[in-house]
Amino acid sequence: METKIVFDTIWVLFTAMLVFFMNLGFAMVEAGFARAKNCVNILSKNFIVFAISSLGFLLLGWGLMFGDGNIFFGTNGLFFLTGPDNSPATGDAYKGVYSALNWTGVPLLAKFFFQLVFCGTAATIVSGAVAERIKYGSFIIFSFVMSIFIYPIVGHWIWGGGWLAKLGMFDFAGSTVVHSVGGWAALAGILVLGPRFGKYTDDGKIHPIPGHNLSIATIGVFVLWLGWFGFNPGSTMAADPAAISHVVMTTNTSAIAAILSSTIISWIVLGKPDLGMTLNGCLAGLVAITAPCAFVSVGSAIIIGAIAGVLVVLSVIFFDRIKIDDPVGALSVHLVNGIFGTISVGLFAQDKIAGTQTGNGLFFGGGFSLLGAQITGVVSSGLFVFFLSLVVWLVIKAVFGIRVTLHEEIEGLDIGEHGNNAYPEFLIHRPVYSYIGKARSAANEN
Repeated sequence: METKIVFDTIWVLFTAMLVFFMNLGFAMVEAGFARAKNCVNILSKNFIVFAISSLGFLLLGWGLMFGDGNIFFGTNGLFFLTGPDNSPATGDAYKGVYSALNWTGVPLLAKFFFQLVFCGTAATIVSGAVAERIKYGSFIIFSFVMSIFIYPIVGHWIWGGGWLAKLGMFDFAGSTVVHSVGGWAALAGILVLGPRFGKYTDDGKIHPIPGHNLSIATIGVFVLWLGWFGFNPGSTMAADPAAISHVVMTTNTSAIAAILSSTIISWIVLGKPDLGMTLNGCLAGLVAITAPCAFVSVGSAIIIGAIAGVLVVLSVIFFDRIKIDDPVGALSVHLVNGIFGTISVGLFAQDKIAGTQTGNGLFFGGGFSLLGAQITGVVSSGLFVFFLSLVVWLVIKAVFGIRVTLHEEIEGLDIGEHGNNAYPEFLIHRPVYSYIGKARSAANEN
């Protein structure tokens, strides 16, 4: 095996493992932003969703996404275990099964695992948005459908040689394929579920429901920030020093710009520098740069990140005002900034800046051609994912039920759905302390 293929494979697998590690980050962020009584439920959903999405992607999703076929979905190699390896690393005797990935020379299993962890990321985005009121089993069913069909179809359109790829749309690491897809599916779920009990009062007031542990949420964002250095640079799927260095810089630059802008705008709008907004600002900057990271300059990354940080704060406020209850801000981070990041390619792209021929964006003399392709991709993907997800959610609601009982929601999903608690000592010792306090008061009176 050639030395280049060895190094490319090591790079692809290493970055895939970083992306896998992002599951921990999502679990910590969502748990931190949720209430203590739902912590086990959040952690359990984030743990099982990767297993469910892995199975769905393995069984059918991979073939639909990357199998050769038509411009809408793959028809060859539909069941991965029966699909041959067609990578240049092992010869091209079966060329034409997964030709959309023939440009990278790593072995087929490395290609599969790298794409698998992206599928898992898209599925886990939904978890936080529907937190604190969804039935555990219903969430599992939707995650399976999403990974086996919804995510792969859009992925084929853009990454699998489908009609959006042929149109000239670019999404380097998944602002649309991963983040917007997860965001649209989450929005459909929120609309079917409705808001959490007590979130909005009858007179139209918004009742804040703070998360129980911003320490865990902050650590989770640091984990995700680290994971993004696999998410974006790993999408080169080759150990290309110049391209990797460029993507790392644009990724980090957008994140820091978004941290600063989200902190400043929350300070202005809310009167205080809200930590939750700052954390989501970082994630918004990372989501927004995911599509254009290999196509824009570091200077443009500053602008993209700064805009993303403002967008996430304003959209969190907006969704609350229209009574769309998103406990962790997933829509503002992944949907809004996934859309913005994809459109940013059409605005800020500079042809071959990191080796890829994209043409120039609107702000660099390229006209509206690339921007038009990006907008077409955003609109078509959004319509497909939202309405299909809405149908799936409604079917699940009709057949299995989708929301826990009001009693369970008030008591907490940890007890109702899982029969245990993330912090059992609180439940054990509180009555004891109460009893001791009463006993001491009685003794003092005597």
